[in-house]
Amino acid sequence: MGLVYANLTLSNPVIPELSVIEAKALVDSGALHLCIPKHLALQLRLETLEDREVTLADGSKQLIPYAGPIKVKFQNRSAFVGAMILGDEVLLGAIPMEDMDVIIHPATQSLRVNPDSPNIAMTKVK
Repeated sequence: MGLVYANLTLSNPVIPELSVIEAKALVDSGALHLCIPKHLALQLRLETLEDREVTLADGSKQLIPYAGPIKVKFQNRSAFVGAMILGDEVLLGAIPMEDMDVIIHPATQSLRVNPDSPNIAMTKVK
């Protein structure tokens, strides 16, 4: 399977008068968090909540800002999450994907709303 991208809107729910940002995101179910570049965090006026230590793909460790809250929207789904301020593109990981109840469709290499719950996000709470 190749790379999967999706069009998202990002916004700051604390400052609703700010314009939303349309972003093309790399969708990665092997990653956990939402990651956004620093310039988007600045545009959204996100507040750094804390610094977190992360392990990068090459095994090195780095201290990075964790900011939020941020509202992520895909089609008729949304989630409120924190974001790692890292990299040069938006990365949508498994936590916000689960929260929005979206899936990666391997045949079309696209992000889709879960077909088992097309109108409202579903989750199991046990």
